[in-house]
Amino acid sequence: MIQRKDFLKTLAATALLAVTGIAAAQPAPVTLLNVSYDPTRELYVEFNQAFSKQWKAKTGQDVTIKQSHGGSGKQARSIIDGLDADVATLALGGDTDALHEHGALIPKDWQKRLPHNSSPYTSTIILVVREGNPKGIKDWDDLVKPGISVITPNPKTSGGARWNYLAAWEFAKRKYGGDAKAKDFVKKLYENVPVLDTGARGSTITFAQRNQGDVLIAWENEAYLLEKEFGAKFDVVVPSISILAEPAVTVVDKNVDKKGTRAVSQAYLEYLYSDEGQDIAGKNFYRPTSPKAQAKYAKQFPKLNLVTIDKSFGGWNKATKDHFADGASFDQIYLKK
Repeated sequence: MIQRKDFLKTLAATALLAVTGIAAAQPAPVTLLNVSYDPTRELYVEFNQAFSKQWKAKTGQDVTIKQSHGGSGKQARSIIDGLDADVATLALGGDTDALHEHGALIPKDWQKRLPHNSSPYTSTIILVVREGNPKGIKDWDDLVKPGISVITPNPKTSGGARWNYLAAWEFAKRKYGGDAKAKDFVKKLYENVPVLDTGARGSTITFAQRNQGDVLIAWENEAYLLEKEFGAKFDVVVPSISILAEPAVTVVDKNVDKKGTRAVSQAYLEYLYSDEGQDIAGKNFYRPTSPKAQAKYAKQFPKLNLVTIDKSFGGWNKATKDHFADGASFDQIYLKK
């Protein structure tokens, strides 16, 4: 016959096992930090909600994703200086390379770990003008005319600004012949820039809310979001040539291994390539990489003659050395204004 004392001990042990079992079945909540560039705010608000929902359904684990936004180059520097990012979703591969070169935070071959060189979506650079296009801006060469005020961010801190700069450079190189003519063209363009914001969203605010400038050089997704928000106040101008912008994503290995978040961080990036992730990219005016989403959103993206960083500029390492390193072409152009 079981004594009352023994019965209570057995009951307590059973209750403890039940509680422990429940705890084991429900993983502890996890928080990720996605350090990104300026115009991805809306994209990741929607994507984070979708990922958290499917991850909870799949694993039972609650995941919260925190966001940090700013100029892409500045964001890369913040990670190198100690910002505890689990994933970096920056504007260009060159900024992501810096995480390896200046902090050994990721491996050298990081770009091979996900499809499409770790770029789950692409974009390009187009022009935004005031309603009715009062200055008659049709292409890049209109941006160097006297009296035209151009808004674009600082390529020393902004990834979008580097795409802007290189798109203008390649246009001039092809139209006028050679790098010397291109350099002179881009110098004239920056002479028409009254202020250099640190990031693309800052330039959008300067143009749209502070009402400065005749034309904004912008990410395609940013341009269409602006047009969607403000309607007839702005028009989009598609130039004759632009550049294929490939925002890159990576797990920040050193941080996720320290924090124990590698599995969920990797799944987070892989979900960008899922049907839902690709659909969210298209809805937010990024160009999807999956054929299914490309077909769905084809009508919203104009067909453009797009050059690539590899073919036109020899890749990001060379482009950075030639154009954006200290003393390179941008400094030569802008510091002599």
